[in-house]
Amino acid sequence: MDFVSLKNFLEDKFAQYNRIDFIENDPICIPHQYSKKQDIEIAAFFAAILAWGQRKTIINKCNDLLVRMDNKPYDFILNHQDNDLKSMLGFKHRTFNDTDLLYFVSFLKHHYQQNDSLEKAFLSPKLQSDGLIIEQSLNYFRRYFFSLPDFPHRTMKHISSPFQKSTCKRLNMFLRWMVRKDNKGVDFGIWNTLKTENLICPCDVHVDRVARRLKLITRKQTDWKTAIELTENLRNFDANDPVKYDFALFGLGVEEKLNLMKW
Repeated sequence: MDFVSLKNFLEDKFAQYNRIDFIENDPICIPHQYSKKQDIEIAAFFAAILAWGQRKTIINKCNDLLVRMDNKPYDFILNHQDNDLKSMLGFKHRTFNDTDLLYFVSFLKHHYQQNDSLEKAFLSPKLQSDGLIIEQSLNYFRRYFFSLPDFPHRTMKHISSPFQKSTCKRLNMFLRWMVRKDNKGVDFGIWNTLKTENLICPCDVHVDRVARRLKLITRKQTDWKTAIELTENLRNFDANDPVKYDFALFGLGVEEKLNLMKW
């Protein structure tokens, strides 16, 4: 496709999938159960972290987790007593188990005791004074997340960072949910310091496959630099909101299962 044809194609697919009826079968339905900002943040964070495997299973596991929190995640995180943590025992999704979950709960309690939003976990004083770069924000978040003295070493694999050369798909997806603002009702747009134009496109297997077919990715391996390459190419179509095309690429890869060879 030439530039104009590809832009029009992606715009059409973005409009097709950035709709309320997209929510029901996607992990983003989990935070959409809530209206309080902190409940949304916590539910979205867990939904993003647990987002690997079949979407139906992810949604079921997230709902199971929220039931264990009495469907009041912020209240549970902030006010739980040691005895309440028994409800966390036995939770498991793929390689994420109750040891990991207990540390996540511990970190979130530590953070919310001092802050009113999870956005601040991605903002270091240096970033706030020198300008916000998502790569630095994600690296900072991982260091901050594991700053408590009792973190289990095994849990570190569940929080990725560009420093590790990861695409950081789950965290970039979480940031898209929290930061992107439009009037379609899918993404929340409840954070205001991180900016939409700086977001990096979540690069999962479906997005990667479609993007390569459309020649939006040329890098052989799939790593942080691949996510940057994809986002820079998408920025040519919309510099202010490049990650909106995540809807198009993911939708093409998962929902339509089109024969990519025809492109």
